[in-house]
Amino acid sequence: MRLLIVDDSNMIRSRISRVVQDGGIGSLSLVGLARNGAEAVRIARSTRPDVVTMDLTMPEMDGIECIGHLLAMMPTLNILVVSALSDKSTAIAALRKGARGFVAKPFSDDELKMALLEVMEVR
Repeated sequence: MRLLIVDDSNMIRSRISRVVQDGGIGSLSLVGLARNGAEAVRIARSTRPDVVTMDLTMPEMDGIECIGHLLAMMPTLNILVVSALSDKSTAIAALRKGARGFVAKPFSDDELKMALLEVMEVR
């Protein structure tokens, strides 16, 4: 399965990438890193990811809008929201848009792994 990581924080992109590559999450391989929703849509067009980790608060195009664009292109895409927003209504909006899971920042490596595995099973 192909993974696209979308987050405006370089530190978070690196951390998720490291957890995935070191954590032995079975068949998951990294195909792209995006800093915002607009970049994510461009990268997703060419890489066709199966799983996306999605931040919600980003410049240019936020995560909620990006989820809509990505699912319009790839309806079977598994999206895991990874956000610092403690605002439950935003998380609920993301899930209503079609995201399949949510992990709050800060997260432990194990929390991220478990959430990714759960989202991958949803298919």
